[in-house]
Amino acid sequence: MVTLCHSAHTRTSGKIARRNAAKVFCSTQMPPSQSTIKVVIIGATKEIGRTAIAAVSKARGMELAGAIDSQCIGLDAGEISGMEEALEIPVLNDLTMVLGSIAQSRATGVVVDFSEPSTVYDNVKQAAAFGLNSVVYVPKIELDTVTELSAFCEKASMGCLVAPTLSIGSVLLQQAAIQASFHYNNVEIVESRPNPSDLPSQDAIQIANNITDLGQIYNREDMDSDNPARGQILGEDGVRVHSMVLPGLASSTSINFSGPGEIYTLRHDATTVQCLMPGLILAIRKVIRLKMLPKIHNLATSSRWKPNACQ
Repeated sequence: MVTLCHSAHTRTSGKIARRNAAKVFCSTQMPPSQSTIKVVIIGATKEIGRTAIAAVSKARGMELAGAIDSQCIGLDAGEISGMEEALEIPVLNDLTMVLGSIAQSRATGVVVDFSEPSTVYDNVKQAAAFGLNSVVYVPKIELDTVTELSAFCEKASMGCLVAPTLSIGSVLLQQAAIQASFHYNNVEIVESRPNPSDLPSQDAIQIANNITDLGQIYNREDMDSDNPARGQILGEDGVRVHSMVLPGLASSTSINFSGPGEIYTLRHDATTVQCLMPGLILAIRKVIRLKMLPKIHNLATSSRWKPNACQ
């Protein structure tokens, strides 16, 4: 609570009015109250969806308003998320009904979309029709879909965040890599993933894209080598990536730079899906203030977390 005390004087024809000369006003100003953000999660039974249910339920100023999925229909969102108490919010497959309820209450709402690339556009459009902004985290989303979403959100004056990553550590890794790339002539990416799907990963591809076209050519000594043991070249500037797949191994990305007499290594390990939750909460708080889809093109796409079937 902030209390402001100030004297007030009223000038009349160049003279201070006697009746107001000594009057002091003391006003008590309370911080502006923020309405609770009602959050709807699409893809609620995926591992990331279940983790997000718990994170949103515990976050200050937020509450879960809907859990959407085609699996586990009717089960309580809190129970499938492993929470100690039920949330009394059943998993539904009817997004329209949930959005209509939030719109009718005139509450501030955000849709968090963990679904599939083919459904993202329709989900964002449907959320906008009910006055809700969206946070989208679908790693395999196509660039054309993002372009279409950007055009739609600008026309509709609705906010949307298509997050290439929700991991704060991954963002910091990206930023550090860009800074380092101006000072080193050699760089190789080494990554590990528990599953062999889609290698090299989107993390590695995004890192290579970020440090390409910066006026630097990397690994000149053997840039043209076709030896498989030297890894795959990503982009046109010689960035190489080496991918390891070992069951039980945490998802890890390291960027190794070298110069005369030194090696500089940046590394980010993602041990569980929990690493995405702080970024998700930040994204939800940010998107309610947006009226468009900002261009985010220089951050990594975080590891693809394999969804588990509901228990």
